[in-house]
Amino acid sequence: MKLPLLSLLVLLPLLGGALLWLLPARRARMVAAVTMFGVLLLATWLLVLYDPAGPRFQLLDRLPWLPDIGVHWLLAVDGLSVLFLPATGLLFLGALVASWNAVGEAQRLFYSLLLLLQTATLGIFCAIDLVLFFVFWEISLVPVYFLLARWGVVADAPKVAARYVLIMLAGGFPLLLAFVMLGGVAGSFDLTILLDRPADDGVQRIVLVLMLIGFALKVPLVPLHTWLPQFALAAPGSLTAVLIGLKVGVYGLVRFAIPLAPDAAQDWHWLLAGLGTLTLIYGAVGVLAHSNLRVGLAYASICHVGLAVLGLSTLSEQGVQGAVSLLLSFTVATGGAMLLLEFLRQRTGSTDIHALGGAARTMPMLASGVLICGLAGVGMPGTSSFPAEFLLILSILERYTGAGMAALFGLAIAAGAFLALYRKAFFGPVTRSAVAQAEDLRPREWVVLVVLIALIAGIGIYPAPWLDIVRPAAEAWAAAFLS
Repeated sequence: MKLPLLSLLVLLPLLGGALLWLLPARRARMVAAVTMFGVLLLATWLLVLYDPAGPRFQLLDRLPWLPDIGVHWLLAVDGLSVLFLPATGLLFLGALVASWNAVGEAQRLFYSLLLLLQTATLGIFCAIDLVLFFVFWEISLVPVYFLLARWGVVADAPKVAARYVLIMLAGGFPLLLAFVMLGGVAGSFDLTILLDRPADDGVQRIVLVLMLIGFALKVPLVPLHTWLPQFALAAPGSLTAVLIGLKVGVYGLVRFAIPLAPDAAQDWHWLLAGLGTLTLIYGAVGVLAHSNLRVGLAYASICHVGLAVLGLSTLSEQGVQGAVSLLLSFTVATGGAMLLLEFLRQRTGSTDIHALGGAARTMPMLASGVLICGLAGVGMPGTSSFPAEFLLILSILERYTGAGMAALFGLAIAAGAFLALYRKAFFGPVTRSAVAQAEDLRPREWVVLVVLIALIAGIGIYPAPWLDIVRPAAEAWAAAFLS
């Protein structure tokens, strides 16, 4: 009998979160650490088991759930999703380290919520039944709300949490309506069946608009981005790293919105291209307009998801391969930078450049880590984002020359703005006592930095294994637009 490995992976954090409440509170952190390490090991083993040359969807787990209406517990991975499993495990372990001494009381509640969020995130990447995906999508809002409202780092964190949840709930309505329309037409919510039975043009147009609204809020695309800068400033760094490092909104576009409405996507590729270009330029300018490192990186992430959406609008193999690769690089680059900035905030009480200055003098290793992650985030050659951005730029210039030139201009602005922020925060004289008295990275934080640098450099210098896993699924994804 085949072991349901994907189900075990998705449910393992949930089981760990339940175990926390059966043991003394002082053991909560250790149980969470062991559980997350187990998730990372299992996710890595699943990646080893995955065969890029095999069937498109592998490691299938199927159980009847609501069979009368065609809903099943249906999990599977392909080249577009399998790499997100170890990436999720790794980033949540980093989030655990970032919150090691910052939780205070109610440790069991904090870590059980973090583990619930990990289950929901893994479910989003594994679910290929539309209703099951929607369930995981909505469940993720619960731990995010309580983690932000209870452990936020600004006074109005509960208001920011409520606003975030209301916005995401509003985005859930069009998603659910689109899924119901597709399932009603096909008689099933199974993604593999829906890909083989595309709806007619009228339904596709409605579905694409509905899913674009729902996913665009999470991406976020301009003008639906306003929640992200507030979230980045208010949330604990561990939560910010997870939400910004794992771009589930763009994954939703890749997995569902575009392939389930292929004819509509071909007709309206200009809309995706326009939204991507607008988001890219706006995000780049946003970095220039802010003095807080966390908010600046949030705008930089908006810029780069704009690049990913612009690449997806080409409906090409290179475009989707570059977009997925860029999302994966986000985990170690932007997610890692947010973890390091949380270490900085815990030491100095702020990540605003006006409260820092000269931080590299007292925290040289932390400063070096932020620089490396930041350079990876802006696509420096030799870092993890460069192969992805190169593929994206090639595909964009081939399809939209003007948008490609605008993308290059926006990326240059974002890179320059990041370097300006970094210089003001980490160089110059030390004028603040909090900076002067700050200590550099502790041993467990050193581990995070070493892993980040190894991944950033390793993927940037030799990206072939990563790209070889994504390529067959990218070819199958793009083939739907060639017919």
